[in-house]
Amino acid sequence: MEILWLLLYSFVLLLKAFVFVHGGGNITYDGRSLIINGHHKILFSGSIHYPRSTPEMWPSLIDKAKKGGIDVIQTYVFWNLHEPQQGQFDFSGRRDIVRFIKEIQAQGLYVCLRLGPFIEAEWSYGGLPFWLHDIPGIIFRSDNEPFKFHMQRFAKNIVDMMKSERLYASQGGPIILSQIENEYKSVEAAFHEKGPPYVRWAAAMAVGLQTGVPWSMCKQDDAPDPVINSCNGMRCGETFAGPNSPNKPALWTENWTSFYQTFGEETLMRSAAHIAFHVALFIAKKGSYVNYYMYHGGTNFGRTAAAYVIPSYYDQAPLDEYGLIRQPKWGHLKELHAAIKLSSSPLLSGAHTTFSLGELQQAYVFSKSEECAAFLVNNESRDVQVFFQNFLYELPQNSISILPDCKTVVFNTAKVSTQHNTRSTIRSQKFDSIEKWEEYKEVIPDFHKTSLRAKTLLEQMNTTKDTSDYLWYTFRFRHDSPSAQSVLNVASSGHVVHAFLNGGHVGSAHGSHQHKTFTLKNTLRLRNGTNFISLLSVMVGLPDSGAFLERRVAGLRRVRVQGKDFSNHPWGYQVGLLGEKQQIYTDLGSRQIKWSRFRKSTHQRPTWYKTTFDEPAGNDPAALNLGSMGKGEAWVNGHSIGRYWVSYRTSNGNPSQTWYNVPRSFLKPKGNLLVLLEEERGYPLGIFLDTISITKVCGFVSGSYLPSVTSWRRQEGSGKIYQKKPGRRPKLQLHCPPKRIISKILFASFGTPSGDCESYDIGSCHSSNSRDIVEKACLGKNRCSLTVSSHTFGGDSCPDFPKALLVDAQCS
Repeated sequence: MEILWLLLYSFVLLLKAFVFVHGGGNITYDGRSLIINGHHKILFSGSIHYPRSTPEMWPSLIDKAKKGGIDVIQTYVFWNLHEPQQGQFDFSGRRDIVRFIKEIQAQGLYVCLRLGPFIEAEWSYGGLPFWLHDIPGIIFRSDNEPFKFHMQRFAKNIVDMMKSERLYASQGGPIILSQIENEYKSVEAAFHEKGPPYVRWAAAMAVGLQTGVPWSMCKQDDAPDPVINSCNGMRCGETFAGPNSPNKPALWTENWTSFYQTFGEETLMRSAAHIAFHVALFIAKKGSYVNYYMYHGGTNFGRTAAAYVIPSYYDQAPLDEYGLIRQPKWGHLKELHAAIKLSSSPLLSGAHTTFSLGELQQAYVFSKSEECAAFLVNNESRDVQVFFQNFLYELPQNSISILPDCKTVVFNTAKVSTQHNTRSTIRSQKFDSIEKWEEYKEVIPDFHKTSLRAKTLLEQMNTTKDTSDYLWYTFRFRHDSPSAQSVLNVASSGHVVHAFLNGGHVGSAHGSHQHKTFTLKNTLRLRNGTNFISLLSVMVGLPDSGAFLERRVAGLRRVRVQGKDFSNHPWGYQVGLLGEKQQIYTDLGSRQIKWSRFRKSTHQRPTWYKTTFDEPAGNDPAALNLGSMGKGEAWVNGHSIGRYWVSYRTSNGNPSQTWYNVPRSFLKPKGNLLVLLEEERGYPLGIFLDTISITKVCGFVSGSYLPSVTSWRRQEGSGKIYQKKPGRRPKLQLHCPPKRIISKILFASFGTPSGDCESYDIGSCHSSNSRDIVEKACLGKNRCSLTVSSHTFGGDSCPDFPKALLVDAQCS
């Protein structure tokens, strides 16, 4: 009987692999793509995480994504944000996931809901609430009954909430795809025989929630039917082995547009051309869903960032941390999306063939009756010429040309004709008035002032329960020796430690994202009699990945003074700082303590600083320049804008982050409260409040570049494409942000300008009237367009040279 039941259940799951129908919507899939209401779809998706921005920003972010050719907004669900204490849920403010999804629906886009509930995402504890750690017998992400109970309970709560708001496509809502778990394959082997059953259980549990839409598992090549296995990474067109069933589509759930950044590390840059190449290759190999992770990264407010991760998240995404369009990434990908959508009919229903055009060149062709689309790929690091269907084509190095009719090149991944823009900061306010600052110095606790005691070194995370980054370890000992000099040696698996002897600072040390443990070693001058050592252990975020996360340890591991091990000595502990407990970063809390006038001190101890400021004029994003500070956290009107660590420099000598986002919704017109907790010797009088804006736009287009893809149309009922206005040539287009105009032409050259928008000069061939013509066409306008041709510039003084136009302009 049990075997019969299992066979029946498997049959039901298999049916769900092909049809998800409830109410007014119909979401199915096959080996080609997701099918929405009977139509195969190629979908471009962008990750925007609701808690990493503000509700006031959501409409603009979604609108810009839509205008960039995005069809789907993808987001995780953040368990520890919604259930910080067991059974106590919070969906207010930035946590209002229903409001976020309804905004997406209002703008006509779809949603991919990545339920997790383990998400990693460079988010504290991988999105798991820390109270799970204390559930008896629990083992995270394994075939473990306590974990499965709580995971299913949370998943059901979220799904029931979505159903009650009718947000699944099966109910007429925007959610067309969900994800369970996250990159589990990378840790599955560590769980041995408890791994595979957990995967099967998670898949069955998710499908059993009956959402009426498909489920996926990323980087899980053995995802059980009907769950779709998907790819994550930068080069899924090269690395993805493909769906594990011919009846499943190829999905790319994370195409990293740059990479997350940690304190002490430089930003990883990824070019628009590189992203476009790999998207085009994935589509050429029958991929049908590509999600950009991130499309807008936003900000890790408060203590939400994982270990060592900076507040600014994926700032190099098509929409930057502040929601500003980052060019040329946004515009080049928009052109790519349009080129692929122009090819969608043969892509989705045509026969797929691949053949060689050379040693490192291939053609991927989709054809049906009269329709045909081709992707011509050059994997070589030099320009080449290839013959395709009896025509000769020029292929730039490491590029893909898209031919929606197998004849006409409408887009090449390496030819970036979209403008570049430059983000600038404009000084709004200085905080250099000593009279406007007040301070509150933390008391350095000694052993006598602690109530939590143990005869061993306690593990930090289990002691603080994620209520604070800080844990004081204190002990006392007698010193009776004519020599006052001694050595303190502290081994830590935390992130930072500050050491104090008898209330005075004697040294600090820290680890890094790559090196999880470190040692502080400092000389001490002891006094005869009783000495008090206080060690402030600091976490810069909880870990977010790896097997057996519940077993991870942090904090001090060993303490020696002059060779004597005090690790199993009586210790006194204080969780957090006094200012945290009194919430002195809020308006109410700040009025409950006695602040002192600011005084520059040479002695280091945790110190709180307070001042007020007015909102900057205009609507541009605002940011605090904390370049004069050391390490700590900042609050504006009680909202934490994140941890800062300016003193931790990269190998190039720069802070990983200097400007810290202050959303306009955090501000009021007058009297905004700014509070900083400084662990080191930061200098608050050097802080500035700046506004962020796009102040320069630059374009570089050669005569061999292509007209905008939007100039092309596919003729109904045939395989032909045509231009709305025949004979269109490549154009250089400049566009300032709204309410700004092109106020100055900084450089203009038609001919053979050298360099690019980062660094340029006039070449050997240059039209002397370049600046005059560009100024006439562009000055005083929000946007302008110039055809790249000799006719535009009144003739050709050097006909033997291929021409290009480079213009750099200022927006005001």
